Amino acid sequence: MLSSAECKEQKLATQDELSHFLTQVERRAYKQATFAVNDSQTALDIVQDAMIKLAEKYGDKPAEELPPLFQRILQNTIRDHFRRQKVRSSWTTLFSAFQPDNPEEEFDPLDVLADDENQSSPGTPDMNVQQKQTLTAIEHALSKLPARQREAFLLRYWEGMDTAETARIMGCTEGSVKTHCSRANHALAESLKIKGIILT
Repeated sequence: MLSSAECKEQKLATQDELSHFLTQVERRAYKQATFAVNDSQTALDIVQDAMIKLAEKYGDKPAEELPPLFQRILQNTIRDHFRRQKVRSSWTTLFSAFQPDNPEEEFDPLDVLADDENQSSPGTPDMNVQQKQTLTAIEHALSKLPARQREAFLLRYWEGMDTAETARIMGCTEGSVKTHCSRANHALAESLKIKGIILT
């Protein structure tokens, strides 16, 4: 049987205690995230995401466990941001060759993939042949992905949704989203590498 002291230690955080903790930690967490990503709006999004994850997954933990849990979630969210940016940057760099000459014109990589006649960015004949070959390779690689991997990849890297949003849409856990995205990115990169297209 637990002693009174042990019972007290195991006492779960109340909603007020959780709210109080989040209010106290918000400013420090925002500064941490700002130093990490060097962008105030992104830092705010990261902190809010981390706070939501803490409340949803660990809100019923003892109050004394909240600080280390939150710090772990915050750092994981920051790392997830950088991983996402790195992968998206690689794909955006690849697709930048297909952007129209007019910088005012809105550019969407998925529109380029759907452009069978390759009219998005007309250029020299040699350039058009190379672009068409690259697009064909990308389309083929995407079509070969398992449905769940393709869905997660497109939602995260093309639609710009975070892990939590993607998980809600796909009806799975955030861990599953990360696994699907990691496998999709690896499979796509390998498939394109065989065709001589290297993601930097």
